[in-house]
Amino acid sequence: MTTKKVPMRRPFAVVKLQQGMRLAWESHAEPIRGTAGHPIPVKAGELGVMFLGHSSFLLQMQGANLLIDPVFATRLIVLRRQRRPGVKVPDLPPIDVVLLTHAHMDHLNRPTLRRVALATRRRTGRAPVVVVPAGVEDLVSDLGFREVRSLRWWGETQLAGLEIAFTPAKHWGARMFADTHRLFGGYVVADAAGHRVYHSGDTAYFDGFKEIGRRLHPQVALLPIGAYFPDSYRAVHTSPEEGLQAFVDVGAETMIPMHFGTFRLGREPMEEPPVRLMDEARRLGIEDRVRILAEGETLVADRRVRAS
Repeated sequence: MTTKKVPMRRPFAVVKLQQGMRLAWESHAEPIRGTAGHPIPVKAGELGVMFLGHSSFLLQMQGANLLIDPVFATRLIVLRRQRRPGVKVPDLPPIDVVLLTHAHMDHLNRPTLRRVALATRRRTGRAPVVVVPAGVEDLVSDLGFREVRSLRWWGETQLAGLEIAFTPAKHWGARMFADTHRLFGGYVVADAAGHRVYHSGDTAYFDGFKEIGRRLHPQVALLPIGAYFPDSYRAVHTSPEEGLQAFVDVGAETMIPMHFGTFRLGREPMEEPPVRLMDEARRLGIEDRVRILAEGETLVADRRVRAS
């Protein structure tokens, strides 16, 4: 009698390393494209949302300047970016607050954060405050920020005249592999002019989008649409169609897609996510509510008052 050999499953760390090495090699195949822009001034009561590439944004709200997941590095260890950041660090306005959604290297880039903190301190004599998920404090405590605040899901804090809430997500937060104690999530930032911006962080599609919409009523939703193929990646990322469904669930007025086109993180073609997103938006009849921003482009929204 013969017994059939069952193939051994490769350890998770080995699989991720092999995937990463292949993507790193491919990331060097084409030259880096795009040019950096400059922040535009927004009037009192207006909202400015500047796309900086990947999941990085500059928000201008109520006279405050916020950065979310800023990554200006050309390389993440061996993975090289495909498009230049939408702004250079010296061209940023003084930053009041930096929000970090989780510890992954394409969202928390220590050299970038150190440069941002130093640039603002040199211009104003006062470094920004950084807000992180619980368990991520040690990764930013030595980078020159004035203060490090941490939040858990549904936790809230006030900074620079803004209300900041930390929201759930379906993802994972380890910096490497074993430090799974680190939390992850997104943010809703609200100002006195009635603007509410939701940045989901990295996430798969889940029922939590509906609860975020019910509780926090975002006006603008920054949602990921890349790194979804092979299908196993959708355990922690959304496809373009799922990202659009998340937008519908949240109930925001405008969607700005992110997490595509900058780093080669999935096996789908780099140019595919926004095409699929707009195809689905047209099918649902909501294409006028989706704004695809180029790196360095800013969406400006007027003053508004909306009841919660």
